[in-house]
Amino acid sequence: MSAVNTPAALTSVFVRLKLSLLRNGLRQSGGRKAAYIASAVVVLLFAALQLLGLIALRGSGHVESLVVLLVVVLSLGWAVMPLFFPGGDETLDPTRLVMLPLRPRPLVRALLVSSLVGIGPLFTLCLLTGSVIAVAHGGAAFAVGVLAVPLTLLGCVALARAVAAANVRLLTSRKGRDLAVLSGLVIAVGAQVVNFGAQRLGSSGLEQLDPAADVLRWLPPASAVAAVHTAGEGAYGVALAQLALSAAALAGLLALWSRSLTRLMTSPDGSTLQAAGDTAVRDRASTGLARLLPPGRTGTAMERSLRYVWRDPKTKAAWVTSLAIGLLVPVFNAWQGTGSVYFACFASGMLGIQMYNQFGQDTSAFWMVAMTISSARDAYVELRARALALLLVTLPYATLVTVLTTAMLGDWARLPEALGLSFALLGAMLATGAWTSARFPYSIPQEGHRNVAPGQVGLAWISIFGGMVAAAVLCVPVIALTVWLNIAEGDDWLWLLLPVGTAYGAALTFLGLRLAAPRTAGRLPEILTAVSKG
Repeated sequence: MSAVNTPAALTSVFVRLKLSLLRNGLRQSGGRKAAYIASAVVVLLFAALQLLGLIALRGSGHVESLVVLLVVVLSLGWAVMPLFFPGGDETLDPTRLVMLPLRPRPLVRALLVSSLVGIGPLFTLCLLTGSVIAVAHGGAAFAVGVLAVPLTLLGCVALARAVAAANVRLLTSRKGRDLAVLSGLVIAVGAQVVNFGAQRLGSSGLEQLDPAADVLRWLPPASAVAAVHTAGEGAYGVALAQLALSAAALAGLLALWSRSLTRLMTSPDGSTLQAAGDTAVRDRASTGLARLLPPGRTGTAMERSLRYVWRDPKTKAAWVTSLAIGLLVPVFNAWQGTGSVYFACFASGMLGIQMYNQFGQDTSAFWMVAMTISSARDAYVELRARALALLLVTLPYATLVTVLTTAMLGDWARLPEALGLSFALLGAMLATGAWTSARFPYSIPQEGHRNVAPGQVGLAWISIFGGMVAAAVLCVPVIALTVWLNIAEGDDWLWLLLPVGTAYGAALTFLGLRLAAPRTAGRLPEILTAVSKG
């Protein structure tokens, strides 16, 4: 037992434990093994390409600025990885070791070494090696690079572990699961930002990175890689200071990590009490909001829909994704100078999709709603309340996105027609969404990342894409009027598109709800069966 408690033996045990976790995880199913192998091959190929690309940039101008920013982004990825992918590594939760007689310092050393086992550290090592080769010139620079690579790698790993230990209560709570569901949004937004940055760099060159790199080269752990270039220029004192800065940051992260581990191992778990307190606060806030809603069934149904948006992870993820993409697409295109005010309709379209499959978010609890519907009038009030809850967010949001896009383009003359088209499209999507919710309902599984229950993928495609096509067709009169006024040079009458589009969208919403109500009231058993499969 004493031999196992030695630091070297404990580190060896944790490394073998990490390998056993990887091996046993792959044995669970052939599909998981295939997915892991495929992802590993893709990541390693990408790492090899990045390594070759960085080596190819060796000697080119301003490559040191690119390398510094690359390391900063890499470090940021390591910092947020535990928050958005808490299930990716079973060893991220140190509370599983709380019953073992382990001291913080040996435990930190063992976890740090075992964290170097995996695809992520190997990918990081390839990028850091390529970065050092790209900026190193001379024997002194390569000597500094030999220290900079492990120092930066350990800094990234320690940063991830310190963040995970400090937020372990969050990662094991419902909020942590919400963050995991939102990881797809982070990837989508990050990809859009990277794409925009790559386009800007391709058109203007790497010299645009110099101002930011001049500041970030002193930010650990990127300062260690920046020290390689500094040593190549002969500024050995500055290079030593940059290395010392990264080493000090690593020591600070390890101390913070050790303190978090000590607190986790010795303090009682108060997460349940905290969660209860947060729930009470949210309930009081919701009660205040309920006072502003209409009385009767309409206000109750609106509050229930808004609660789903706030509390249900899948619904929250869908809303946040729609809000982000609905803003990014028109704004980024306007920023690049290739956009149009009509792109602002994307915001209405993205949020209008939330009207589709309204009963799917209820899952098997839809039976409580079904028990309160005894006529087409009851169904109409229920659907109208859900549409009003959606409009409570969508109308100001669509207006904000349209005004912001118009301001970035400076095309204020087209603001009324853009708003009119947005409101008409929103009304069309509310109408078709209400109808497809009754005609093509499907279940949304509560666990996992699937948004459609097995066997209902076809229903989801018909509901969403069929409804979107139908909404586009319903908007043809407003689109045709917009085209005709622009062709006929009727600029003095373009402002009419705002009231016309608004009235047309409101009429479509009213008609769609009226047509969907009797179908909803007549298909309650079928809807309950469909949404209960998840």
